[in-house]
Amino acid sequence: MASLTDHLSDLVEDADAVLLFSPTSSFHDRFEDGDTEVVVVAPDNDVDADTFVELPLPFDNVKDRIRFGIEGSMDADLVSEGDEVVCIASVFDGGSDAVIRVTVDETVHTGIYDLFVNSRAEPSVIRDVFELAIELGQKGQKGKPVGALFVVGDAGKVMNKSRPLSYNPFEKSHVHVGDPIVNVMVKEFSRLDGAFVVSDSGKIVSAYRYLEPGAEGVDIPKGLGARHMAGGAITRDTNATAIVLSESDGLVRAFKAGELVLEIDPEEY
Repeated sequence: MASLTDHLSDLVEDADAVLLFSPTSSFHDRFEDGDTEVVVVAPDNDVDADTFVELPLPFDNVKDRIRFGIEGSMDADLVSEGDEVVCIASVFDGGSDAVIRVTVDETVHTGIYDLFVNSRAEPSVIRDVFELAIELGQKGQKGKPVGALFVVGDAGKVMNKSRPLSYNPFEKSHVHVGDPIVNVMVKEFSRLDGAFVVSDSGKIVSAYRYLEPGAEGVDIPKGLGARHMAGGAITRDTNATAIVLSESDGLVRAFKAGELVLEIDPEEY
């Protein structure tokens, strides 16, 4: 009877690449001398791998972890569309215990890798705001669709390029976007006009901000309105990232450097 190791060898043999998620040194050594491209996806390159993709967040959901690793490998030109990739990850505590084979296609390339790795704000802050927008898109406000605009990072410049529409409920507070209680407040405030401004470290600096950068040179898809235009423009003029929930079509979009970098349907996330 064939052993698990034999089956693993069969899976890897004709693959174009193997992605090892946070492997031990001994486990990585088992693949190092093979002919298949080996990519380590981990918070740090502790095994001195020749090819390495940084994993800035743990991504408890293994599907998200694998999607992130593949997209990072695509961005680094380590894999490309049509490649057969074997992903070896940990589902339960105690080492690598799952083998998943994936055919790479462009649907994997969502923009999520660039959003987390190349943004000024801390990755955990981007994740918290992104997941908040996803949750708002899924549930709405009391069952009704809502729109929201979050500007994350470079808060000083963002505040200088915006003005208040009403009182700022976060002016003297020190609350962070990842706090579950604060998230309830944010959902309530999302019904009103204006943007939320969030610092690099996740502190909610303001709500109800009217963004004032000019829209010249910002190219957004047809059919999107002022909220998306403002989000795109503020990221062109600052180092912030804008995450926008559309009230009309329910999609979550992210803008960086004045360009749309991510578009996701919350119902499919």
